[in-house]
Amino acid sequence: MAKTNTIFEGVATALITPMTENGVNYEQFGRLIDWQIDEGIDALVIAGTTGEGSTLTDEEHKECITFAVERVNHRIPVIAGTGSNHTEYGKQLTKFASDAGADACLIVTSYYNKATQKGLVKLFSEYASVSDVPIIAYNVPSRTGLNIEPSTYAELAKIDKVAAIKEANSNISKIVDTFAKVGDQMDIYSGNDDQIVPFLSMGGKGVISVLSNVIPKETKEICTKFWAGDIKGAAALQCKYNELVSALFCEVNPIPVKEALTLMGFCDPIIRSPLYRMEEDNLKRLTKAMQDLNII
Repeated sequence: MAKTNTIFEGVATALITPMTENGVNYEQFGRLIDWQIDEGIDALVIAGTTGEGSTLTDEEHKECITFAVERVNHRIPVIAGTGSNHTEYGKQLTKFASDAGADACLIVTSYYNKATQKGLVKLFSEYASVSDVPIIAYNVPSRTGLNIEPSTYAELAKIDKVAAIKEANSNISKIVDTFAKVGDQMDIYSGNDDQIVPFLSMGGKGVISVLSNVIPKETKEICTKFWAGDIKGAAALQCKYNELVSALFCEVNPIPVKEALTLMGFCDPIIRSPLYRMEEDNLKRLTKAMQDLNII
């Protein structure tokens, strides 16, 4: 049966978390949230990978979710990053986000202490059991050392609350196989900004994006053009922003995107260990890519 609990279509920004030396900068956070909505973004992901969720304290993580829900105030969906390699903690955070008013939860696969494919089905079943809102299964093998296989997605599709996939596996053959197996049962979002148009061409619902932190309106335009039938125009935009995408991932995310937003005046360049400030040559590359597009 086809899923009916679509969370969003288009672009969800995987939002950074602006920091001070002692915590979260909520003034900057609120400004970013409002700007993203004003620019027409379709949803926001809070405290995910780009939001440094893994180095937020438990109190900060919960405060960021609550703050975002209240600041957004139902203008667009809020998706809370609540996955963890500590399943019981992840479940507690998912229950908290669900109760706090988040519209969905983004659950990354277990990392470091990796699950088997059968274990993944059990894992997402556990998360689903504590959530009152839809869940997006997040597959990012480059970070977790674990890939959700297409056949496993077919099992996840049977879990009512698991409504969607954020697919950051760059293996296009696996991606096509996933669409073939569950494309009519689960919403599938690209987790890679360099693959937005390929995902849309397979029937994807959009992208959960790092790029849209910097150019939300322009990132959304890729989807808008595609769905309006201007495939060539969408592809041209994908190519136009390719160097910026590459520069945003020339070091571990979210190092470059925080530097980009610092250059734009949205935040301070504070990032938490084990991540550190961008190397000079890479910062020059990012700056040039932004200047070439008249972003700064």
